[in-house]
Amino acid sequence: MSSGDLDALLRVTSATYRGETPPDIAFGTYDGAVGRLVLAVSGKGVAACSFEDEHTVYERVMRHVGTFIGPDPGRLDPVRRELDAYFSGRLRAFTTPVDLALATPFARTVLQKTMAVPYGTTTTLGEIGERIGRPRALRAVGNALMANPVCVVVPCHRVVPGDGELGDYAGGVAAKRHLLTVESRS
Repeated sequence: MSSGDLDALLRVTSATYRGETPPDIAFGTYDGAVGRLVLAVSGKGVAACSFEDEHTVYERVMRHVGTFIGPDPGRLDPVRRELDAYFSGRLRAFTTPVDLALATPFARTVLQKTMAVPYGTTTTLGEIGERIGRPRALRAVGNALMANPVCVVVPCHRVVPGDGELGDYAGGVAAKRHLLTVESRS
């Protein structure tokens, strides 16, 4: 990231920034039960709900979604409210649209099948592989899930290896365990 890009990121993510027109991409954070999530909302939906740092997400959004990025509470707050409701056990399905522009075509296919995994249940990498017609592509399915740009909202935490273990998760195993615990209590 160049110093100019960093300056732009710091300026537009400042709580005091007030642009003349709303940004194309609303950008901000959410501090919740599993730590800080970086959010980006495009005109199509939530493009990022990521455990990665703000700079990394900002760069990726700028390269693949749009360059007019800034805070826009009116577009971020619905996602934040749904995350609050989810973590408190009051929300079983996110209604905010999802924009998978940051995912590869293969990952989009995997993530779309993952969105169909019901709340409070888990499935395996093999079952997702079967659903997309690639039953032997376990590593590729796992990599697509680890690269999920819209964690929690797209429930990749519901996919486990199939060996009785929780498996890897972008937010760490403790975060995955917490998410599955929230869902098992509701």
